[in-house]
Amino acid sequence: MNKLIFRKLFYDILSFFLISSICITVIIWVVQAVNYLDIVSEDGYGLKTYFAFTFLSLPKIFSRTIIFVFFISIFYTINKYDNTNEIIVFWNNGVKKITFINFIFRFSILFIIIQVILNLFIVPSSQNLGRSYLKNSNIDFLTKLISEKKFIDAADNLTIFVEKYNEDESFEKIYINEIINERSSKIITAQNGNFLKRNNKYFFKLNNGGITNIEDDNVYIINFLNTEYDLSKFSSKTVTQQKIQEASSISLYDCMKILYIEGSVDKWINDTCNDKSGKQVKQESFKRIIIPFYILIIALIGSSLIIKPKNFNFEKYYKILTFVFGVIVIILSQISIKFIGKNISSDIFFSIMPFICIILYYLSIFITGKFSLKNL
Repeated sequence: MNKLIFRKLFYDILSFFLISSICITVIIWVVQAVNYLDIVSEDGYGLKTYFAFTFLSLPKIFSRTIIFVFFISIFYTINKYDNTNEIIVFWNNGVKKITFINFIFRFSILFIIIQVILNLFIVPSSQNLGRSYLKNSNIDFLTKLISEKKFIDAADNLTIFVEKYNEDESFEKIYINEIINERSSKIITAQNGNFLKRNNKYFFKLNNGGITNIEDDNVYIINFLNTEYDLSKFSSKTVTQQKIQEASSISLYDCMKILYIEGSVDKWINDTCNDKSGKQVKQESFKRIIIPFYILIIALIGSSLIIKPKNFNFEKYYKILTFVFGVIVIILSQISIKFIGKNISSDIFFSIMPFICIILYYLSIFITGKFSLKNL
């Protein structure tokens, strides 16, 4: 009988978690996808790249919401059992409260495993793949961004201005400013022109104009009847360099060994591990491995709803306080990331903090039961 009632509790929490996590993930994804529209409207990427990039953000969103949704699932399910008196079924079948709490504790380990797998492998891979889409995609909407009497600077180091846009998709009085490096630039003017596309690359066909090359204090001017200006060599202003959160867990592990054995990175090893990214690498590693263990703490906090306070006045606010305390723990778990990387002592302290909290919780349980499991 005990197996059946615990199985029902398991499925109730799991079903609520799945429904809630899907709804919240989709809502956040839609809001984020709207914000990402800038890569089309301002940076010139195509819709295919946009949808691929936004879709690959789903694992990250789901991973970030697991701890909160899991706490809500436990709190809601136990509170519902309590309000409908279903919780009495456990006590009538001889289930002790400590056994109930331990079941929730063991159940939460499943979600730790899920989040660790997401954090270590799936999320970094999907984020890196999304960044690769941006890096390897042409700015194929650049032609749609150009309008009359407006400076277009969607591409890095390139500014385009046209005086008039005709119905036949040609332009008049064209101005192009290309920054080659800190000491040289190029200015191109033309009476008219239009876009050409060959082999998935865009070219600007220009007629009756001139090219002004500026290098230091020297200026060179070349006139032309017609020429083609290659736009495929330019990249968007969108950041395409790999970020720390997109790095593989193996590369973070290799960097962590250097940081904690040698104390610092003396030279630039790769984009992930260099003399400037040490603190970020530690924080990202902490976020991927240690933060999921806070699921154990919020699971214990949620299961505390079955322990009724003896003070009646306090009992009226007990559920609210339990919920608020769980939310505070979740917030503190995210804030603790900021303290990682300052020194070894703080790194060790915040890394073992979840386990210290678990020990303190069970100690408080034994104190509540007057150091006897029979009183629970």
